[in-house]
Amino acid sequence: MNRGNACQLSVLALLASMGFARAEDVTIAVAGPMTGAVASIGEQLKHGAELAAQAINKAGGVNGKNVKIAVYDDACDPKQAVAIANRIVSDGIKFVDGHACSGSSIPASEVYAEADVLMMSPASSNPAMTDKAAEQGWATIMRLYGRDDAQGKFIGPWIKQNFGSKKIAILHDKSAYGKGLADVVRASLNAAGVKEVLYEGINAGEKDYTAVVNRLKSQGVEFVYFGGYHTEGGLIMRQAADQNYKVQLMMGDSIATPEFGAVAGPGAEGTLFTFPPDARGSDTAKEALAQFKQIGFEPEGFTLFSYATVQALAGGMAKAGSADPKAVAKALRSTNVDTVIGPVTFDQKGDIKDPKYDINIWKGGTYGKLPQ
Repeated sequence: MNRGNACQLSVLALLASMGFARAEDVTIAVAGPMTGAVASIGEQLKHGAELAAQAINKAGGVNGKNVKIAVYDDACDPKQAVAIANRIVSDGIKFVDGHACSGSSIPASEVYAEADVLMMSPASSNPAMTDKAAEQGWATIMRLYGRDDAQGKFIGPWIKQNFGSKKIAILHDKSAYGKGLADVVRASLNAAGVKEVLYEGINAGEKDYTAVVNRLKSQGVEFVYFGGYHTEGGLIMRQAADQNYKVQLMMGDSIATPEFGAVAGPGAEGTLFTFPPDARGSDTAKEALAQFKQIGFEPEGFTLFSYATVQALAGGMAKAGSADPKAVAKALRSTNVDTVIGPVTFDQKGDIKDPKYDINIWKGGTYGKLPQ
């Protein structure tokens, strides 16, 4: 053996001992909007996944292997999401924490299903994702987050009780997430005997929604439910405030980010939204919160759901005794796994069972649970 070969083998041995050998890693891709209008959500997914992997590896890894995180940017764009999904498959990765936007997750899921890659979304809520998977027999498409229909059933009666006598408008941004959520809330309200005075889609990505605000004012709208993201919702409320038009806004989970407050300005005050119970106040999150404190990142929004997704994937591998995606998916459907948001179980469609929601309010530049 020559000296060069000997040195090369020594380096490989050193890398293996340090946990860098590819064969000793289980890679989980984090796919989400790392750039674009909702990049703050991508940042939440990335930090949640990386710190979960760090904690898992510190505890010995999974089945004797370390968990490695690879980050992919879909910019919350369906076409880019499909391209990213194909790249993940070609990179040989078998597990995905993502995507975030339903419009990305739904088309990407088809790519993963065909390649037997286990995709678990920590944020996408449109029912079509797992409904289609169940219809097609795609066992490796899952979601660690509540569905829109569950959220609609929760919030519809609450809106009726608290704002049913007001003039209500329902808006959406025409996306799979926004329209899907607006439609289930509308159906829930209509079934309860409440009829909106306006139902309309807006064009996402615009900077001036004055015409939308004027339409709401002209019809005397007092309560708006908007299915969409924090950028458009924030602009609508800022421009309403500029006209001294006071209207109650309610949205879904997408505005659990400081960026909503920055975009909406004074218009953010009093805005309501639904979100699962904040795990930051639970005992299951104490160790994770210490990790986030060390890096100076506040685990808001979907951060802990991404953390929990990596934990669930690793827990499924441990219970299956295998890194085969189908075996892991089967194990996850037959037992519960412990996560930072508490024990989670999945139904046969791959959805998390028994999702819970709180109503939150923006007040004084931040948000918290609405006092009952």
